[in-house]
Amino acid sequence: MRVTSRPQRMTVGHRSWWVAVAAGLTIVVAGAFATLPGILQAPLTEDFGWSRGSIGLAASINMILYGVTAPFAAALMDRFGIRIVPAVALALIAAGALLTTVMTTAWQFTLYWGLLVGLGTGSLSMTFGATVTHRWFTAHRGLVTGVLSAASVLGQMVFLPALSWTVDHHGWRPALVTLALAALALTPVAVLALRDHPADTGQRPYGSDVFVPKPPPVAGAARRTLTVLLNAARTTPFWLLAAAFAVCGASTNGIMWTHFAPAAHDHGMPVTSASTLLALIGVFNVVGTVAAGWLTDRMDARRLLAVFFTLRGLLLLALPLIMAATVNPPMLAFVVLFGLLDLATVPPVIALCRRYWREDGAIVFGWTNAAHQLGAALAAVLGGAVRDAFGTYDPVWIALGAGCAAAALLCLVIPRAPRTTPGPGVHGVSAASGPSPAPGSRRRTAPPRALP
Repeated sequence: MRVTSRPQRMTVGHRSWWVAVAAGLTIVVAGAFATLPGILQAPLTEDFGWSRGSIGLAASINMILYGVTAPFAAALMDRFGIRIVPAVALALIAAGALLTTVMTTAWQFTLYWGLLVGLGTGSLSMTFGATVTHRWFTAHRGLVTGVLSAASVLGQMVFLPALSWTVDHHGWRPALVTLALAALALTPVAVLALRDHPADTGQRPYGSDVFVPKPPPVAGAARRTLTVLLNAARTTPFWLLAAAFAVCGASTNGIMWTHFAPAAHDHGMPVTSASTLLALIGVFNVVGTVAAGWLTDRMDARRLLAVFFTLRGLLLLALPLIMAATVNPPMLAFVVLFGLLDLATVPPVIALCRRYWREDGAIVFGWTNAAHQLGAALAAVLGGAVRDAFGTYDPVWIALGAGCAAAALLCLVIPRAPRTTPGPGVHGVSAASGPSPAPGSRRRTAPPRALP
């Protein structure tokens, strides 16, 4: 970073905001694919006679790739830029969705939906939003990061009710074609609106007092991603966080986004009504995530996580008792409370990763998120298998409630993270959230506790 005489162009139409809007629209469309397996289960079973376990297998592979792809996608963006990678990801998503409409066997569903769509959506996860924010913004980083993180949930809110109606009235294939066309329509938008770096347009990052030259492509980024994983895996906090976050994935998108609608349908509720409840959970996700970020700046992140997991576990244990054929007040209360807690675990986990691993915190969070998706994948496939074996989802809700209690205990035994203080020139980052150091500098903080 260096100061130059290049004039600063800080206008309302600063290119940073247009890049953020384009990135947000891309994440919105990618997020719409996350909940689609839940409304596809019944029609796929009717059309092909597949078991819910085989359908859940494709969803689980999708979730695993979503998590594993994310840290490598960040490395690819450092190598090839944030224009090429999202455009290719959107093309993969569209191809996977279109090929799914002509499949005839379960292994094809696993290949098209699990592999292609999983790779595409994984490249457009929270690491994409974090990369855009880091390059294009100095001021309002927290705000932009929060908005882009919520964009995935917004995609579920916008598309899910309409897709459910389409499936009910016109079949599941038109619903997939609609999403594929949306992904294809956004591909040129990503190419034209996104830019790799503010220096490409002669501008400074929004809120920066200096002009930042564009860094050269990072050829060894993928190797660094693996090195960070190996170093983090030698510490106790990493495994405790990863285990707790795996339970988080199992108890949220792993079971809720894949099996909530079929479970409600088992009790006589129309799939459209169940999908609307899922969309409402997404609405309260935004509120809960913002509130959790505010609390993370002021409280011990470990205790926050323990409280969130405990409350979520109690809600899951109560779910079999309030399931009904109609939307009743207890079910609405569940939707509101679960929505507030659904993504609330993300800000504390990000804060702990930053506090423990400092400048490598984002990559470590990417790997922790991979554990989240692994837990989600196991819940997706095992939830369907349990339903096939027992004819009910009740054992799943009870097991996940107990898992949340175990995750709360894991969070409480995480050793206290070393405290950091924000350096000069850092905008809007508190000590509690563990800000990243200035480029080229390193903090003198104690390393995380190593495994014996």
